[in-house]
Amino acid sequence: MPDFTDCRRLPGNAYAGANGKKIGIEYKGEQYMLKFPPSGAQKKTEISYTNSCFSEHIASSIFNMAGVEAQKTILGTFNVNGKTKIVCACKDFTADGSRLLDFCSIKNTVIDSEHNGTGTELADVLDTIEKQQFVNPQVLMEHFWNVFIMDAFLGNFNRHNGNWGFLYHPVHQQTSLAPVYDCGSCLLPQADEAVMRAVLEDEKELHARIFRFPTSALKYNEQKINYFDFLMAAENDDCNAALKRMFPRINMVEISAFIDTVPYISELQKQFYKYYLNARYELILSPAFSKRG
Repeated sequence: MPDFTDCRRLPGNAYAGANGKKIGIEYKGEQYMLKFPPSGAQKKTEISYTNSCFSEHIASSIFNMAGVEAQKTILGTFNVNGKTKIVCACKDFTADGSRLLDFCSIKNTVIDSEHNGTGTELADVLDTIEKQQFVNPQVLMEHFWNVFIMDAFLGNFNRHNGNWGFLYHPVHQQTSLAPVYDCGSCLLPQADEAVMRAVLEDEKELHARIFRFPTSALKYNEQKINYFDFLMAAENDDCNAALKRMFPRINMVEISAFIDTVPYISELQKQFYKYYLNARYELILSPAFSKRG
């Protein structure tokens, strides 16, 4: 597995985001952003992202397996003051000179909206998708709901307006969808070994993490969306269409085989990720898909 410690730093590359340190490096002639696990010195009220680097790599890879373009990632190591840390290298999709425009910024360009860019009320987000002039609204709507279905499968609780968006290509003055990125909030990144064992051994612990939480960062009637309840209600035609598109693309055999190859994680972690994803597939996506005929 790669050791990124001696890779050339790219001091001109700085990355936003609150969870963990990030630096730009050159690896095998290409630009990457290295995401480090948090130091652990967090307030008790904050969520621990202990396994966020693994979540980032596994979830991004699963998006790509399902045909939704996501960032390319590699797990490796980096030495910090004599300590070896496991990091996730995310290939920089702006290395060609493109600019990343997050949805929050795009939302602020819709001047007849009564809500600001950070608002995640579903109706307002969908209104912005229809009114924005950066990419084809129909293409963007399909992409939005494709990502929503995958986030429901992966248990992402933090797909807010600042971590998805578009690429602006200044040479051609064109805008396209950005690959999916910032997936560190998938797959219960805060779960330690005790939680993993509890989920594997106690159906109530599993069901709490399937039917109650994590919820989406999106809100419906000012409440965060519960993935199971929302998908079973089947009230949004675009969401229904996305579920019909995406469900057949999710290959649990392929995903399980991939997780077995992920470096650095223990056998307990592999068992947990496979069990948790299979449960979300069988208990959330499958009944919702069957309901739609």
